[in-house]
Amino acid sequence: MPNEPIYRYGFIPVEPRHLSMISDWLAEPHVAKWWGKDPEEEMASIMEHMDSVSVEPFIIMLGDEAIGYLQTYDPHLEDDHPYQDQPTGTLGLDQFIGEPDLIGQGHGPRLLDEFVSLLFEEGVPRVIVDPDPANEQAIKAYKKAGFIAFDTRTSIYGPALLMARDNPEQWPEFGQDEVRLQ
Repeated sequence: MPNEPIYRYGFIPVEPRHLSMISDWLAEPHVAKWWGKDPEEEMASIMEHMDSVSVEPFIIMLGDEAIGYLQTYDPHLEDDHPYQDQPTGTLGLDQFIGEPDLIGQGHGPRLLDEFVSLLFEEGVPRVIVDPDPANEQAIKAYKKAGFIAFDTRTSIYGPALLMARDNPEQWPEFGQDEVRLQ
């Protein structure tokens, strides 16, 4: 059996020099289909996130190559956020791989697992994602990265399948296949 390549992912804070690249990614059909309806509005939001207290935007790196965008958010720091019922310390995560030639190669689950592991090392008790229930490719990637679906909701963006991955250090009584529900 051939050895699987070793991938080195990195996550660097978004800087103004990244904005043109992010804008190009938002125009890619595989991103535009699921990431907002208005690219200019999305870019304005991402620029706001660069100075936000509640949202942290990152560029996903594969070695020295920028390949996508990722942001974490704290639903407890946003007024009227629909996920404030999650445990204190929970972070939400949104991401996309911007480079079309890297889609379907397993990067999504691997980079998600790596990033979530970093969050767990920092003491985050739970990470949630909320893909559109019709986005089968994203749901499959999240499941491979250890996320478990536990609710369907409607957000300001439309229908959302709420999925969670709990920190085993925070909730040791629960196994990888179980989610602590409130």
